[in-house]
Amino acid sequence: MAEVQIIHVPGLYNSGPEHWQTYWQQKDPESIRVQQSDWDNPVCKDWVEELQKVIAKAQDKEIVLVAHSLGCMTVAHWAQKYTANIKAAFLVAPPEVEIDVELKEVLDFAPFPKTKLPFNSMLVASTDDDYLTIDRAEYLAELWGSEFVNVGAKGHINSYSGIGDWPEGQQLLARLIA
Repeated sequence: MAEVQIIHVPGLYNSGPEHWQTYWQQKDPESIRVQQSDWDNPVCKDWVEELQKVIAKAQDKEIVLVAHSLGCMTVAHWAQKYTANIKAAFLVAPPEVEIDVELKEVLDFAPFPKTKLPFNSMLVASTDDDYLTIDRAEYLAELWGSEFVNVGAKGHINSYSGIGDWPEGQQLLARLIA
């Protein structure tokens, strides 16, 4: 069996030092984080191309994408254009990019890709996320063919959610890739 390569795909502004993605990466030094050239003014095409460069370097391994927020949109747009040895994608708290958009910085990622992802995926959402309603999250999971997981009231499932290294998320990821 091929070795598994975890690739973290952060969202807008990157994932800071108190973010679960950062904690997970610190626990797994073999994991890779996509580094975007501009975290504050994202351009969909540029973010997708940067993800492709990172994936291309890991082609000899089975890849698991661990995406947060706008990173989820990056993965979905990437899947419209490229293929690779992706074992699974763990998609956490994607933002709204089409209607009543709270973050104007994400508008370049509209519209949502409307086709099923060509790999196993899980979309994890919160009931009180300011950037995407739980109903829209469930709709996205349906569009993308992702298992949908509602984790209750955890905000945007980020540093401000007070979840630390998010043990529940680690269990969900383990279940996804088992």
